[in-house]
Amino acid sequence: MAKTHIKVANVDPVWDRITQEARDAVSAEPLMGGLVHACILHHKSIEKALSYRIAAKLSSNEMSMVILREITDEAYAEAPELVEAARADLVAIYERDPACHRLLQPILYFKGYQAVQAYRVGHWLWTQGKRDLAYFFQMRISEIFGVDIHPNARIGKGIMIDHAHSIVIGETAVVGDNVSMLHSVTLGGTGKEEEDRHPKIGDGVLIGAGAKVLGNIRIGNCSRVAAGSVVLAEVPPCKTVAGVPAKIVGEAGCDQPSIRMDHRFGEKP
Repeated sequence: MAKTHIKVANVDPVWDRITQEARDAVSAEPLMGGLVHACILHHKSIEKALSYRIAAKLSSNEMSMVILREITDEAYAEAPELVEAARADLVAIYERDPACHRLLQPILYFKGYQAVQAYRVGHWLWTQGKRDLAYFFQMRISEIFGVDIHPNARIGKGIMIDHAHSIVIGETAVVGDNVSMLHSVTLGGTGKEEEDRHPKIGDGVLIGAGAKVLGNIRIGNCSRVAAGSVVLAEVPPCKTVAGVPAKIVGEAGCDQPSIRMDHRFGEKP
């Protein structure tokens, strides 16, 4: 007796939720229909929607949207971990940002999320030896989003960059998983060194607005860098540093500061 092959449909509860939110958004505000359909409802998966969004944002007279979509589609097909990271970033923003009420919002409106996803494609291009294309991505991300991340920098997943204005992340910087940072953060060098010269940010770190972390130094896991600080020396795990230059002012206050998002120190969270 011949076997019957039953095709099982792919189930993606995250994408199903996003598309339902999109339909609700159009119902509530029909004038948004064109944008929401183009960015969400015309696509069959989150990676196709992100490919469209990245290409639409970065395209210019110098590089068409069609070409950029082809590049991004190839990246997602060849490196599924990019999609995994995009999902983790999306959930991180939804869980940590009190201004984010729907999974739909970062894809449509949050430049921090969009910039990081575009960077991830640029980083993939860099690893494939396509350096000029990677530099093009870096240039356009900086021009469009005000976020300048070198394509050689390595950034983990579960990343939230809130507001994402004037972010600078240097060539040899490394950012771990589940890191949160606010606007005007710099992960930079201290001079004209050419080798490994940028910070290494551990997992679960919270970096406040306007903080500068400079040089090939490590910021330990689950630590906090207070807003406006200039960090020039190693930070042990689970500590809070503040000041110019930054000094240890106490413990991190909790085991997951990047998730708790509490920037206060000197008092109980």
